[in-house]
Amino acid sequence: MQHIMALRRAACTAGRHIDRSRSSKAASTISAPSTAATPLVQRERMKPFPQTPRRKVPASIAYPPYAKTGIVHMSPTHDKIKIHDAASMQRMRSAAQLARVALDLACSMANDAAVANVTTDDIDQAVHDFIIERGAYPSPLNYAGFPKSLCSSINEVICHGIPDTRVLQVGDVVSFDVSCYLNGVHGDNCATVIVGDVQAENTIGADWRGVPYRAHFDAAEDQLHFDEARRLVQTTRQSLYAAIETCRPGGCLSDIGAAIQDIADAQGYSSVYKYRGHGISEEFHCAPFVKHYRNRDVCKLQPGMIFTIEPMLTQGLADCFEWDDDWTVSTSDNGLAAQFEHTVLITDNGVEILTLPPEKA
Repeated sequence: MQHIMALRRAACTAGRHIDRSRSSKAASTISAPSTAATPLVQRERMKPFPQTPRRKVPASIAYPPYAKTGIVHMSPTHDKIKIHDAASMQRMRSAAQLARVALDLACSMANDAAVANVTTDDIDQAVHDFIIERGAYPSPLNYAGFPKSLCSSINEVICHGIPDTRVLQVGDVVSFDVSCYLNGVHGDNCATVIVGDVQAENTIGADWRGVPYRAHFDAAEDQLHFDEARRLVQTTRQSLYAAIETCRPGGCLSDIGAAIQDIADAQGYSSVYKYRGHGISEEFHCAPFVKHYRNRDVCKLQPGMIFTIEPMLTQGLADCFEWDDDWTVSTSDNGLAAQFEHTVLITDNGVEILTLPPEKA
């Protein structure tokens, strides 16, 4: 049974579709530039901490098909690209907007972690409660057995980190991947923040949310770490928006990966090749599957397509490994990782980002 579950998880992991089209060695050679950045600040590797029991979801809330068993059954149309009609698009907008507000909650709690002893389990609890209070189901919960309601990936962890009782530390680079199931469809998005990189006034600039960067440090090594982390986070977000700019009717899906890798290469980072974006609708993960590196996939973009773009960039090489929990994915060289994700809709005239904050949608 464990072996079967491991295979199932490998084929369809929470929040990501695995790319098995390239061997690990070949992918590293192609994806990572020769100037891949080497981490200047050495850190201890992350390790698992105790987890709290799986959270409950009221029976009054509509569950996705896998919620009770943890078994993900692929539909016969899993590999066919869905063209959404107007009603389906509106359902997707609602789910995506709820996912975005829940993501912003997670990121704001990480801001306070440095002084409030906040854990990723605390954030998981808050996001879980927020989603179910609005009549939705947290999509990661029991997806192929995933034990929590969001993914929290810290420092060298690339994706699929499981929230636990470790207290977040100043300087932690944390990616939150937040998804929800509402009115029969999923919304999905992700963002990265740096714990403790905040001050009251904007004196040297601000992060992607407008939160002012911290300007004063007790040690030069601390400032160096924050400078490195900021550049990685900024570049990863930049690569996401460069990819979105390529999306239009008649465009090619492979333009997305090329745009991301152009940004990564220019800054000396690697784009993770093993995990991909995906179509999203009634199924959490379905076609089209979106590579975040240069590729030769041929897929003409059409109005009504909805999919995620979710680049994961690393300081060093793109090589990664999975922890014994069968979920947590970490860089092999201990380099920091960052991730950003939007769900996008191809329209008649271009592209609509479904997971923008409500005031910008």
